[in-house]
Amino acid sequence: MSEGDMELDKAAVCLSKLGNPARLAMFRLLVKAGDEGLAVGDIQKELDMPHSTLSHHISHMMTSGLLIQSREGRVLRCRLDYQLTNSLLEYLMEDCCKGLQEA
Repeated sequence: MSEGDMELDKAAVCLSKLGNPARLAMFRLLVKAGDEGLAVGDIQKELDMPHSTLSHHISHMMTSGLLIQSREGRVLRCRLDYQLTNSLLEYLMEDCCKGLQEA
């Protein structure tokens, strides 16, 4: 597999995880929260989602690498991996407006 394929595969995994309305809402909420992220309980309140459902979506986001979770005492805090998020956005836009090559 070439390096480009690895980028494409990783982008596809990230985008597939964001392709769910609940996970996209969580992603957008965490973007607003910034570097501090949010406690799981705060995400649950903001999204009005049952804990078991939220746990399911958090698990999906963590497998993509877009979400990082850490424990602070009794609190689980979620943050976006901004390096990966920025890499995904750069990958999606890297050929913007370059035109197509003639065959």
